[in-house]
Amino acid sequence: MSAQMPVLKQPERRRKGSRKLLSILFLLFAVLLAVLFFNSSISKISVIDVTGSVNATKAEIVGAADIAIGDAFFGVAKETLEKRVLKVKAVQEATVVKQFPGSITISVKEYPVVAFEIGPDGQMTAIMSNATSVLAASGEALLDKPVLSGWKADDPNKAELTKQLGTISAKQLSDLSEIIPYPSKAYPDRIKMYTRTKFEVITSVSLLSEKIEALNAVIESQEPGKITMLLADTYVPFDGNSTENMETD
Repeated sequence: MSAQMPVLKQPERRRKGSRKLLSILFLLFAVLLAVLFFNSSISKISVIDVTGSVNATKAEIVGAADIAIGDAFFGVAKETLEKRVLKVKAVQEATVVKQFPGSITISVKEYPVVAFEIGPDGQMTAIMSNATSVLAASGEALLDKPVLSGWKADDPNKAELTKQLGTISAKQLSDLSEIIPYPSKAYPDRIKMYTRTKFEVITSVSLLSEKIEALNAVIESQEPGKITMLLADTYVPFDGNSTENMETD
C-alpha cells in the first residue's frame, strides 16, 4: 500500500508594500533636507570679492555678473558668470572661483591702457588697447603713456591705433608723449608723434608696429630730429639740413 505524499505548501510571497513605504519615506526625507538646505543661510552667497580691476569698478563687474549677496550659491555656474563679466568692455579675461560655503571671487584681467586723452572739460580718460575709453583711475600718470590729441571719437584709425599701441612694449610706449592725426591723400592713416626724447616722428597707423624697432634704433643712436617712416625712411637732425636715408627691413 503506497504512502500518500504530503501536500507541499506554497512559500508565502513577501509583501512589497513595506519596501514601497520605506522608499517613499526616504524620498520625503531627502526632499525635506533639500528644502531645509536651500532655504538656509549656508546655501546663499555671503561674500563677493573682485580682484584685478583698475578701471572697471567692482559694482560694474558684480552688476554684469548679475549676482548679489543672498542669492543661491548653486544658482549659476561659474562658466556662466565668467561669460557675463566679459561683457564689461574693460575686461579682457575673467575667472570665477566658488568656495563653499557662500564665497565667490571674480578675478579679472583688463585690457592694457595704451594712451590717455584729455576732454574739453579737462577730464582725463584712459584708452585701452581695444579702443575702450574709461575715466582714468585716480593716481594714473601720463609719464608712461602717450596723449592722443585732435582725434574724433568715431575715427576708425583711432581704434586701429590703440590696437597697434597694444602690441608695443612698455619701454617703447613710454617714450611716446603725444600722437595726433596727420592724414594725407597717400596715407589717410598718417600720424605725427612726439617723443619724450625730443624727436618728431611721421609715420602711419598701419606701419607703426613694423617701424617701431627701427625708430628706437634711430632714437638711441642719433641726436633729436625729425624722422619720417613711410615708404622711405628719412632722418633730419634739428640742428642741420642734411638728410640721412635709413635702412628699412
